[in-house]
Amino acid sequence: MAEFLSLESAIATHVHDGDTVALEGFTHLIPFAAGHEIIRQQRRDLTLVRLTPDLICDQLIGAGCARKLVFSWGGNPGVGSLHRFRDAVEHDWPHALELDEHTHAGLANRFVAGASGLPFAVLRAYAGTDAVAHSSTIATVTCPFTGELLAAVAALRPDVAIIHAQQADRAGNVRLWGITGVQKESVLAASRSIVTVEEIVDGFRDDRNAVILPTWTVSAIAHVPGGCYPSYAAGYSDRDNVYYEAWDDLSRDRAVFEDWLEHHVYGERTAT
Repeated sequence: MAEFLSLESAIATHVHDGDTVALEGFTHLIPFAAGHEIIRQQRRDLTLVRLTPDLICDQLIGAGCARKLVFSWGGNPGVGSLHRFRDAVEHDWPHALELDEHTHAGLANRFVAGASGLPFAVLRAYAGTDAVAHSSTIATVTCPFTGELLAAVAALRPDVAIIHAQQADRAGNVRLWGITGVQKESVLAASRSIVTVEEIVDGFRDDRNAVILPTWTVSAIAHVPGGCYPSYAAGYSDRDNVYYEAWDDLSRDRAVFEDWLEHHVYGERTAT
């Protein structure tokens, strides 16, 4: 059953050094506030998992939280490279970063397998690539019915999944809508889960196209309005495109990035 906690307490309780941590949210509902709290609590040796590691993963990598990244596309959307990510890969700063790269379909299916309690997922993918040679989580299998050679991807079961959502009710059920990516699958695949929400409500409207996560699938809920900024929460906020553009220059230089960390992450506490 979900427990209502402050964000500080939720991270302290459920995110540990060495954990595999999925931070999901596709285009919107990206859990920035939770990521910043992980930085403030100086978690180390994390394996970060995210289909589209963008600014939040760049920040966690630059802050020294990550030793490995499992991903399927990395970049600053609409702008360019992730400079802290690139610095870690090319120059081992702040330390070396191990990579496990997939396609969107491959990584999404890894979450689905984990959520389904299966050891792996099968799909038509990676043909014509050398991905199998570079990842221990990709293999090939022969279909027992047709003889077709298919790709197999190992199930992904994070220690903790962290997502942002629009609403939770007072019983601890969570409701999110809009582009939902693999938020549901990441929570169902993980051993523990933290959900930051825009609003606590008495009940949910019966709207179409919403995902409901029952309270028994969630470990902790933290009320953090604006917890996905600078991304957006459909129905609550807009994306801050200026922030994404500014990140390109801000993150290029190590000293400028460290100054940003000091003043905008370590120097702030999220409202509880």
